[in-house]
Amino acid sequence: MSNVDIRLLTQADATVLENVAPDVFDNPVQPHWCAEFLGDPRHHIVVACKDGQVVGMATGVHYVHPDKAPELWINEVGVVPSQQGRGIGKALMAALLEHAKALGCKEAWVLTEEDNRAARRLYTRAGGHEEADRPVYVTFPLED
Repeated sequence: MSNVDIRLLTQADATVLENVAPDVFDNPVQPHWCAEFLGDPRHHIVVACKDGQVVGMATGVHYVHPDKAPELWINEVGVVPSQQGRGIGKALMAALLEHAKALGCKEAWVLTEEDNRAARRLYTRAGGHEEADRPVYVTFPLED
């Protein structure tokens, strides 16, 4: 993982996301959504930069509920294929989880597909524990 800088972005760091390697995100970064994301204090992103380019990211949202302590939902982790297997994903997860602790979160969680072995391996190596009663992934499309 030499020459890779792991950092938590703030609202002032939007320009960092102007130079993202292909395949880090699912789609190109959109400036208006980037500004909205970084402007929301409950949204968090940690990036891995190499030679000034974002080669990895992990995002999460911390939230509260009337009957539960704050939690972090880990939304997505992505590392450009050429940099996978070098510890970047684990470092991104460690930084995001450390930030969640600083926010007062008592737990973090993530969903993934049962056959996504790479993600499951990453989450285990990052200290996660798979629950015996698997969740069911349900989506609600909100567009026509």
